[in-house]
Amino acid sequence: MEKNRVILVTGGSRSGKSKYAEEMLKNRDEVLYIATAIITDAEMENRIKKHIERRNEKWTTYEGFKDLDLVLESNKEDTIMLDCVTIMLTNLMFSTERDFDNMSLEEVEILYKQIENQFYKLISKAKELNKTLIMVTNEVGYGLVPEYKISRIFRDMAGSINQFIASLCDEVYLVACGLPVKLK
Repeated sequence: MEKNRVILVTGGSRSGKSKYAEEMLKNRDEVLYIATAIITDAEMENRIKKHIERRNEKWTTYEGFKDLDLVLESNKEDTIMLDCVTIMLTNLMFSTERDFDNMSLEEVEILYKQIENQFYKLISKAKELNKTLIMVTNEVGYGLVPEYKISRIFRDMAGSINQFIASLCDEVYLVACGLPVKLK
């Protein structure tokens, strides 16, 4: 892998995308790992624990999901791994109380632009500082149209954010069954 690249790794649940992204960094000890998950229940706590156990002990971990461009400015590592875009999106969606069932299309678009801006600032800052940034995300649009409005808003935002991020990346990989396919 070349230095100073922006890379997106996507795939379905349990597809091996995080493991693949970590493999890309197996020979690097100076990595800033941005963990966007928040412990909300025992299942999430267990998932986070498994990710921590698999992670290189020499990596620096930052737990958070907002204003990550500022985090890049204050860390010395030249390589960053963000896991995961979809959870970051979820946390940003719910960081303020909203009535998703009654949101207008205009309100949804405003929220989308705010979230898109968080990713734009992160990617722009990584490029500005000549850092390698690997982001892991989920493909969520392969299933049925969700029954509930909040789920449709999430699905649509996740798909649109993934497209937006991919357009700014140097490389994009789709992982299925633990096998990566280079898309870009």
